[in-house]
Amino acid sequence: MNFVPKISLSACFCLVAGSLMTTKLSQPQSTLAKSLTSTSTNAPYFKVLESTEIPPYLTNCPSNGLCSRLPPDCMTCNTNYSCVYGKTATFDCKVKPYVHCVDENNHEQENFTINMTCQFCWQLATSDYVCTNSTNCMTVSCPRQRYNATCTVRDHIHCLGNRVFPKMLYCNWTGGYKWSTALALSITLGGFGADRFYLGQWREGLGKLFSFGGLGIWTLIDVLLIGVGYVGPADGSLYI
Repeated sequence: MNFVPKISLSACFCLVAGSLMTTKLSQPQSTLAKSLTSTSTNAPYFKVLESTEIPPYLTNCPSNGLCSRLPPDCMTCNTNYSCVYGKTATFDCKVKPYVHCVDENNHEQENFTINMTCQFCWQLATSDYVCTNSTNCMTVSCPRQRYNATCTVRDHIHCLGNRVFPKMLYCNWTGGYKWSTALALSITLGGFGADRFYLGQWREGLGKLFSFGGLGIWTLIDVLLIGVGYVGPADGSLYI
């Protein structure tokens, strides 16, 4: 006769509940232990990344030169609100990161002062900035055409405001045509329309060719018009 031990229902419930509690409590402990182990073997969580990228302005900044001679892109200056337009004023400046410069005693410094004229960049003389050109406008039109240009201040010039600015300029481009050549062709071969063909005005050139220069009238008129600069290249450019 086999003896089968009797276990009460309450005892079974306690065993099952105890095993579940043991499993649930063991999981956080193992996870915590694992996290501590992985943290101790890896690098710290807060890690400062060192950037090896060179700032674009640094290529234009001379090393160990005078701070007052640095290009404007190499420094940051405070605006002097008390300066008078057109007068020389002093501005407090600081070099940008990674820029090294010295004073008159060859001592490295970060903060320095510069003297410059109190005026905005778009108020500079035309020789102090470079502007884009346009080949889509007519230089011989009346009134003379203007175009929207983008101007950039030269590196050694200091000024207030944006160093790149828009400006309306007169159309002044050239296609390589010489005034002296056009005048010489008008005097010698103007009856055959050579001057008009040279300037790219082939319709007028054909008219002069088939009319024999208007029996000299067209030749005389073109000599006068080209001589005073009224007749120019067909592309709308200026003479050289």
